[in-house]
Amino acid sequence: MLHARSRTAEAGAACERQSARGGTVACLAARPGVPPMAELVVTRAGREQRHEVPGIPSRLQVSPSGRMVSWTVFVSGDSYNTAGFSTRTGILDTETDDLRKSIEDIPLTVDGKRYFAPDLNFWGVTFGADDSRFYATAASRGTTHLIEADYRGWEAEALRDNVECPSLSPDGTRLAFKKRVTPGPWQLHVLDLATMAETPLAEARSVDDQAVWLDADTVGYGLAKEQWSVPADGTGEPARLP
Repeated sequence: MLHARSRTAEAGAACERQSARGGTVACLAARPGVPPMAELVVTRAGREQRHEVPGIPSRLQVSPSGRMVSWTVFVSGDSYNTAGFSTRTGILDTETDDLRKSIEDIPLTVDGKRYFAPDLNFWGVTFGADDSRFYATAASRGTTHLIEADYRGWEAEALRDNVECPSLSPDGTRLAFKKRVTPGPWQLHVLDLATMAETPLAEARSVDDQAVWLDADTVGYGLAKEQWSVPADGTGEPARLP
């Protein structure tokens, strides 16, 4: 994620991922040890919360209002994954202190039917302005799905395939995401949620990141330890950020 690494003054630890919106600052820091552990530090309205999370930091995003915090870590030990790794995604409601360290129990509908699979993984949550609707990636049996979910109703539905690490635009009408392409492995795209039309962005290099919206017309992302931006309509060219 853009500007992912920083320092937290109180913790004195490097944030592998950081996100700040709506008066909330969230830091996901790696902790030494076996198995790998991470610490989630969330500061809002002068109050700090700390939670241990098993795994290696991967993604982190705060909702536009600052109320909801979501994260993804890589974890090991899941027998269904022959590579030895899978993802685990959690959500924290800072207003109610409701902590869901894994969203894998959310009822998921794919092609109109409730979906069950032992290898189901979720990652890359992005929240809407109402702090209930969210989008994420679900993966199972070699296919990635874009899901739309309701936090309060606790249900999710797959909308389309081949969408990873979505990020909702400020007006809630578009999603920036990475798509598997050839030779790839990924290219940044923007999806219009009303028409489901995809627009490839003018970044030819493969980007493995959950992009952020710098404004209504510009997408930011990390690449090769640098920060970049590109127009969200497919025009222009990438620009390195200071």
